[in-house]
Amino acid sequence: MATPYDVIIVGAGPAGLTAAIYAARARLRTLVLDEGLPGGQVKTTHKVSNYPGFPEDVKGADLAAAFAGQATRFGAELRRAVEITAHDLGGAVKTLELDEDETVSAPAVIVATGAKPRPLGAAGEADFKGRGLSYCATCDGAYFEGKDVHVVGGGSSAVEEALFLTRFARTVTILHRGAAFTAEPAAVDEAVAHPQVTALFRHEVRAFLGETAVDRIEVEDLAAGVRRTLPTDGVFVFVGMTPRTELLKRYVELDDRGYVPTGDSMETNVPGLFVAGDIRVKEFRQITTAVADGTIAALAAQRHVKHVRHHA
Repeated sequence: MATPYDVIIVGAGPAGLTAAIYAARARLRTLVLDEGLPGGQVKTTHKVSNYPGFPEDVKGADLAAAFAGQATRFGAELRRAVEITAHDLGGAVKTLELDEDETVSAPAVIVATGAKPRPLGAAGEADFKGRGLSYCATCDGAYFEGKDVHVVGGGSSAVEEALFLTRFARTVTILHRGAAFTAEPAAVDEAVAHPQVTALFRHEVRAFLGETAVDRIEVEDLAAGVRRTLPTDGVFVFVGMTPRTELLKRYVELDDRGYVPTGDSMETNVPGLFVAGDIRVKEFRQITTAVADGTIAALAAQRHVKHVRHHA
């Protein structure tokens, strides 16, 4: 027998936890599932400067903990380190098998699984992941105390994480394929002025090289059309994200980049199946837009559950 809930939320980032706050506060029996600790990408963000209500910068981990604490205070059940081993999200009652051990069900499911770092696609990348090659400065920066590191990317994440790495690394060199940064101006100004940070524009990594760990990278000067090898103690890649939509592929159509189209209510083409946050087709992906998605998805799910109960 499946354990029944009113709403099951897959993903405990800002979108999922906001949905949990609204659903639990509406006295819906709410279950939140995540393969790791609550918080999503926010929990590994060094600082958040643009979330309303915080005049001073807030640590990403602290903001994530606040989201989770508020959801549990209203009665949401949070489970971490959970693997979904089977699922049927296409019917009126949706079911998920957890760790091949327990089945849970609900008439409404909100998928807010977010996105993961996009690989660069350069030679040797898969071989050196976790061996001098990282996609999370907050997670791994401390391992590069006094080292000379490279950051790949030119957007806000790349520039902000490069600045964070100056706390540990001796030098930080940003490699960007474009002619100028696309990050927020305040972050760009700080990076340009920082004595530990330098930038190589119109450069692209072609290969990661080394024996047991990355110790050099082959880069191409796009303007000159020539390649050279640079020594490095570590590389951090920030070139965008890929939506984590594996759970949904059987049930909904995805766009050409793998994102989920929805209407204004966050509902997919499957009744009772909603999405929120970074996996959704939209122009801007910020903590605030994820929170908005989670709010809307929960309110729409509440309406759906009420409709199901009325016609039961």
